Amino acid sequence: MIKLADLKQEEKLRLLAGSGCWQTDDLGGKIPAVRFADGPLGVRKVTEGRDGTQSPLPAVAYPSEQVLANTWDLLLAGRMGACLADDCIEADVDVLLAPGVNIKRSAYCGRNFEYFSEDPFLTGVMAGAYIAGLQEHGVGACIKHFCANNLEFDRMHQSSDVDERTLREIYYRPFEIACTAQPVAVMCAYNRVNGVYAAEYKKGYEVLRTEFGFDGAIVSDWGAVRDRTDSARAGLDLEMPFSSEHFQKLEQDAAVGKLSVRQIDACAGRILSLAARCSGMKQRRQVCTQVSERIAVSRQIAAEGAVLLKNDGILPLQKGCSLSVCGCYAKPDSPAMMQGRGAAEVNAKDWKFDLPQALHSRTGGEVLYEGAFHYDGVDSACQNIHTAKVNAALSEVNIVCVGTGGKYEYEAGDRQTLRLPAVQEFAIRETAAVNPRTVVVIFAGAAIDTSAWEDCACAILFAGFNGSGGDEAVADLLTGILSPCGKLTETFVREASSPPVPRTAGVTRYAEGLDVGYRYFQRHPEGVCYPFGHGLGYAHFDYGNLSLECRGDLQLDVSYDIGNSSTFAGKEISQVYVRPVAPFVYRPEQELKGFSKDEIAAGKSVRVCIKLDRMAFSYWSAANDAWTVDDGVYEIRVGASSADIRLCGRVRICGGKLAPCP
Repeated sequence: MIKLADLKQEEKLRLLAGSGCWQTDDLGGKIPAVRFADGPLGVRKVTEGRDGTQSPLPAVAYPSEQVLANTWDLLLAGRMGACLADDCIEADVDVLLAPGVNIKRSAYCGRNFEYFSEDPFLTGVMAGAYIAGLQEHGVGACIKHFCANNLEFDRMHQSSDVDERTLREIYYRPFEIACTAQPVAVMCAYNRVNGVYAAEYKKGYEVLRTEFGFDGAIVSDWGAVRDRTDSARAGLDLEMPFSSEHFQKLEQDAAVGKLSVRQIDACAGRILSLAARCSGMKQRRQVCTQVSERIAVSRQIAAEGAVLLKNDGILPLQKGCSLSVCGCYAKPDSPAMMQGRGAAEVNAKDWKFDLPQALHSRTGGEVLYEGAFHYDGVDSACQNIHTAKVNAALSEVNIVCVGTGGKYEYEAGDRQTLRLPAVQEFAIRETAAVNPRTVVVIFAGAAIDTSAWEDCACAILFAGFNGSGGDEAVADLLTGILSPCGKLTETFVREASSPPVPRTAGVTRYAEGLDVGYRYFQRHPEGVCYPFGHGLGYAHFDYGNLSLECRGDLQLDVSYDIGNSSTFAGKEISQVYVRPVAPFVYRPEQELKGFSKDEIAAGKSVRVCIKLDRMAFSYWSAANDAWTVDDGVYEIRVGASSADIRLCGRVRICGGKLAPCP
């Protein structure tokens, strides 16, 4: 690989500007170009036709990051990354613009389907596993969007006004954890952070490089750069896509010394390193899976990421029972109904989705289907809920399939409501009125306010945007071939209790500070439909025998038993929260610090051990500009959800040493 010293200044500047829309400049063949593609949920490689129109190539459509997060499964996150690597290799893509690790601060954010969670620890560890799976198979990851990009409204101008402690503990933390997987790149956000455009966020970039150990390239989001010279001074290495206007100004500023040789060399050197690293990774690339195997992984994620919110005993469905299935989401006309719109939208390869047929093949009973309502909106003149009511009255169980899709969840805009479209809520209530044995299946990419109709349903399954094979996964869950095991990674709230999205341009104050998601609703439970960490199954699990063993400096082993007292095998996701009992500074009521997902056969039990380290007890001290652990008593809580704590114990920190409480 050519060295930086071998390049002329003009060539170094060319490295800072990209080439076209989707790759870096190869300097006339001197270095390998690095090719990018969108794709947290499937590779979105865009091709340009002779008429200038752009279209994405077909690719496997995986479940959304939200569904992946709901699996709480690091192995599955790694497998999804590995499958995406194979897709990238076949499409000749070097760096995937993924994963998204922004925090779900607001339930209204139109891009929440692309993000993992409202919790920074869970987001970071899931992202790390995803990155490792991708990069171990020779394709680079570019995590995004740094930083505090938590709304889509006016994202090109809005300033996220966040205090330093909140940045460190909530919004930086996922990036910090994900950087341990050594992603090749980080993408900046569009918004400002405390008044400074994210493309010029020198302070944040220095934290990435000097504290988080990030040694890759910082890349702009597409069109995020306002002043190329200022962004280069700040440490942004690569502007994408190429802008002739920005490049001309960059050359002029460099010629008169507004951009120093040292600053140019720093950015150009990191792009050279990116090219070299991607070239080295390319040497070991090998496609390891067939498309059918990738769809099988997608189906497994869909099954383990679906969350059974409610079940009064109607599920699993009995063999041979007659079913009425209504709602256009049971047989969607296009993949657009089952995914969000924007950079994450996938031109799904080998797409098919037919839930009525999948249910019939498993139960053997009669399945009546009626679309009932249409994706074109609540004002459609072609609704046929009457036929759906007749079918429901004729069947033993009524299944209503509702959801959102790219019309309601999309990049560059936020949701107007957390409720389903009115016609969908009407269909639930009307069909349940003639058949109370009603099951609701939700296909959406973010939290839904279920309060207006949940009393009409005996069971609610949140399937999410569940990708290729999603119909087969849902059918397996409804019929008991698989026991649901997913748990929520965001709080489902009543709309009236959720802070509204600001509708004016300017500054967004993060006045809630650390109280994001369950951290807030822990103190305001009246606003919750379903809490963070919640998820039911057909198996029943009992917790017991908590043991807290202190090891070394602030190392704690949390051990406990989980027994399956049912006749169903299942997987249980147990969660460990830490609560400072009498803190010296404000601390949330409790915070997730560990979790475990364990498969437990009927009538059997397992011993779970979760290791906590210093960070489990730390907070960011604004006074000391450092992570700090205060002496005091800490409660260790083990729960089936954030609101269902099963076991509690206490430890004490004194003089920086951890010890059990008497």
